[in-house]
Amino acid sequence: MKPIDAFLLPSKAWHASKIAERSLLLGSDVLALVLTTVIAHALLIATGSSAVSNAEGMLASLVLVPLALVIFWNQGHYNKRKPYAREVREMLHACAGLFLAQVALAFFSGWDMARVLPLVQWTLAPVLLLTMRATLKFSMLRSGSWSRPMVIVGTGANARETARVFEAERLMGYHLIAFLDLPGSAPTSTQYHDRRGRSVPCLHLGAQSDITLKQLGSPHVVLALDQGGMESSQTLIQQLNRDCPNLQIVPSLRGLPLHGMSINHFFAHDIMVLGMRNNLAQRGPQMLKRAFDVICSGILLAMTSPLFLWVALQVKLGGGGGVFFGHMRIGQNGVPFPCYKFRTMAVNADVLLKELLANDAAAREEWERDFKLKNDPRVTKIGRFLRKTSLDELPQLWNVFKGQMSLVGPRPVIQAELERYGDQVIYYLEARPGITGLWQISGRNDVSYETRVNLDAWYVKNWSLFTDLVILIRTVKVLLVKDGAY
Repeated sequence: MKPIDAFLLPSKAWHASKIAERSLLLGSDVLALVLTTVIAHALLIATGSSAVSNAEGMLASLVLVPLALVIFWNQGHYNKRKPYAREVREMLHACAGLFLAQVALAFFSGWDMARVLPLVQWTLAPVLLLTMRATLKFSMLRSGSWSRPMVIVGTGANARETARVFEAERLMGYHLIAFLDLPGSAPTSTQYHDRRGRSVPCLHLGAQSDITLKQLGSPHVVLALDQGGMESSQTLIQQLNRDCPNLQIVPSLRGLPLHGMSINHFFAHDIMVLGMRNNLAQRGPQMLKRAFDVICSGILLAMTSPLFLWVALQVKLGGGGGVFFGHMRIGQNGVPFPCYKFRTMAVNADVLLKELLANDAAAREEWERDFKLKNDPRVTKIGRFLRKTSLDELPQLWNVFKGQMSLVGPRPVIQAELERYGDQVIYYLEARPGITGLWQISGRNDVSYETRVNLDAWYVKNWSLFTDLVILIRTVKVLLVKDGAY
């Protein structure tokens, strides 16, 4: 086991008391909820919505704190490590329920309480709760107390994809120390490097798996075999289930719409039924997404109108010609539409492109591969700035308002690109193209075309309004760091 000694964190990282961690998380939530109450009352007093912070109003705010803690405990927030997006979703659902509970309490108790207090309090609560939890977990990670060693049983594509997923979920606190190949299998020579460039070893899982795991410090175990591996490894799975109290299994289900999937099992039978749901094929979710687009695009058009005028003036002064450019793209159900942008290219852009592709083999190869050029000679000086900041896409808010696009969706493509989507094209045609989407927050122009296609398909298969909100929030971060834009 010596090859991984340098890879392991100090022993306190995984032997720290679970009781202490739970106590810290619980204390963080209590502090956040109390601060929420104080801030909510202070805001109401400062804005004149409440004359005086009276005892009944404060009591009505604090009485739900124990209930909130019980809900979070029941959801496993203090004894389970969950993906951040799931924790956020459960937090929002809990706070929505607590908001309704406080409204009902005020109505039936007759306590003197400002009417807007529940709304203010339970809007602030998830912000403070999530911020303080994240701050605490990052602090514990730096000290080593939140970190847990993890091994992945399996060495194939599913195992490596699982490793990348757990790496991205830093707040879960797991750090991969080794892949374990199956007993009787040939040793793998493929190397895996984590995001810090460290090589993760592939070790052999002996017939006595409990001995191997004890030698590795009793790490968290994730079973991630490729298709067919589960059926041929039943004895190993049963042994791991006995040896590992919190064994996690990652079945190879890539390509299926996993978000919102329901799981059912039957009494006395080893059968699991997965219920899949295509949200964007249902009328209700379609109407919800469209209403969200109309309201948000209308507000953004009104707010950014001064910026529109400034950019239009700069484009006009920077190269003559029209201010706007409508490039034909393929929309929902294959209907073409003009995708509006501020003009970023020279007036004779088509001539410049033909000359470049005819004389530059490297540029021709890049264009055929990505339909984009990193160093595009057609782009004007102001156009380069607009592309770097994505301000050239502001006019697409009008496409959204008209119903041709959505705020979030697959990236709009031209007719020739549809062939590159292969079997995934049905997902592209199912939704309205978006101003932003998963590919924009996953590296933008730096990701491969195949990755873009897979991200677009995943978005359509797993759509929810919560997903749209997460992508919009992360888009702001991407725009600020200007990662992958050109």
